[in-house]
Amino acid sequence: MNTTLWIAQAVLAAIFGIAGVWKSIPSHRTLALQLPWVEDFSMSVVRFIAVTELAAAFGLILPAATGIAPILTPLAATGLVIVMIGAIITHTRRKEPGAVVFNAVLLLAAAFVAWGRFGPHAL
Repeated sequence: MNTTLWIAQAVLAAIFGIAGVWKSIPSHRTLALQLPWVEDFSMSVVRFIAVTELAAAFGLILPAATGIAPILTPLAATGLVIVMIGAIITHTRRKEPGAVVFNAVLLLAAAFVAWGRFGPHAL
């Protein structure tokens, strides 16, 4: 089970690390061409989401790997659950079912990591 949790943490960290960097670099207009939901938010909100995703990506791996404040790993996963709830609400409102399904899968993976690292497989 510990190996499965590490795999889930690594996959989530990679996905959210890439997403965070991707949302951090381009202008609002350029990003809106790639991610239409960006039109619904100010650039400061989009950048906040990017920073949140990057922090979670680091938080999923570094505390658990170094043994320094390992409680941050399940907290990072819990933060991603909250971010994914917001994403699901946004994509549902925009009638984007594919994005809703993708975000639901990410939510479940993050919830699995939070459950495992808070509970029976805490580091």
